Amino acid sequence: MSNTYFIAKKFINYQSKKSFAFKLRAKRAERLKQLITEYFIKYGKVNIIDIGGTKLYWNIIPESFLIENKVKIALVNLPSNQPLPENDDIFSFHNGDGCNLTNFTDKSFHIAHSNSVIEHVGNDENRIKFANEIKRVAETYYLQTPNFWFPVEPHFVTPFFHWLPVSVRIWLLLHFNLGWFLKATDKKQAQSHIDGHRLLSKRELLALFPNTVLHREWFILFIKSFTVIGKNN
Repeated sequence: MSNTYFIAKKFINYQSKKSFAFKLRAKRAERLKQLITEYFIKYGKVNIIDIGGTKLYWNIIPESFLIENKVKIALVNLPSNQPLPENDDIFSFHNGDGCNLTNFTDKSFHIAHSNSVIEHVGNDENRIKFANEIKRVAETYYLQTPNFWFPVEPHFVTPFFHWLPVSVRIWLLLHFNLGWFLKATDKKQAQSHIDGHRLLSKRELLALFPNTVLHREWFILFIKSFTVIGKNN
């Protein structure tokens, strides 16, 4: 394994509460808890759709808080070869595409949530579809994504990787294990990795989500990620 794989495991391991990344998520979750409290006061319950989310992610909020605020969370992910997990008192599991959530009606949830997903949906057209859907299905949306201008790419865990020409990135992926990725077997696989990880700048994010509240997450002198919170009027 590469040195960047070690760094990924040490600092970007969201399964470990001791990792730097988990601590950042937990701090970020305070805004989400405020939204949940707001909707619980308003409705006496809170229905959330988490697009591209996992049950593990929600460890950032104590289960007792979710129960006390009568939170129900629908986790929506692309179909896979594995059967859907069984629903429980908080979580339900659904197959779906964040770019086309036709199974869910307008404003059918109080909060639409997405954490580090929009950078994976592909081209600009899919980004627009994803943004329109998260704004459509809930009264309020909460979306987080890494900052393109942060110097370390968070998936390949390599400084300046995402700023390099595509041809250079393909060469690196063919010759090294980077972050969470083993060496690509061929150029097609390397290109697929690149196409599936397209970070957004602040300008690009606000073009998709105008008239929102933008929060910046800082790491030393750099903005690591953005969170936008908006209302569906």
